[in-house]
Amino acid sequence: MGRRVRFLTWFRVIPMIIVALFGVISWGYAFAPAPLVRLVYPLRYEEYILSSATNHGVDPYLVAAVIETESGWDPSARSQRGAVGLMQLLPDTADDMVHKGIVDGAVVDSSNLTDPATNIELGCSYLSYLISYFNGSTDHAIAAYNAGMGNVNDWSETGEELEDSIAFPETQAYLSRVTTALARYRELYPDAFA
Repeated sequence: MGRRVRFLTWFRVIPMIIVALFGVISWGYAFAPAPLVRLVYPLRYEEYILSSATNHGVDPYLVAAVIETESGWDPSARSQRGAVGLMQLLPDTADDMVHKGIVDGAVVDSSNLTDPATNIELGCSYLSYLISYFNGSTDHAIAAYNAGMGNVNDWSETGEELEDSIAFPETQAYLSRVTTALARYRELYPDAFA
């Protein structure tokens, strides 16, 4: 009896319960029916996404994944660092897309970042710029969207795989979340951008 009591002490039981809980959640996440998973991965603003993604040569599913990860589809979202809107753009980044001539400032008001159409247009232009800068590497572009181009350049110089060289845990998690969301959006909405 003494052994049994020791085995069931709180410092052993609690971790086992936590591991079991995560196992159940993971199983449910992997095998849940599509309508249930769509609650976790909603899709909105399809017309804006398709138009801007096509205009800038970006995968619309990548745009949806970035929006889900950045703002959870909240057009009025604001970060502590000053990023605004669906794709969490910094005002300076939005202005830069206009100043570089990637987005026509006569058509798009870069100061109106809470407007979904404006935010998606500027966000797609920035994603396209990053993908082009990193010679088509989507992973590098996603990491740079979170951590900045300079950091990704530094990490790329290490000679390691990008995932192994990212120095910020937040960026590692961000890359993983966007990549997972990208796969989910393609799976859940195969005809959304046809």
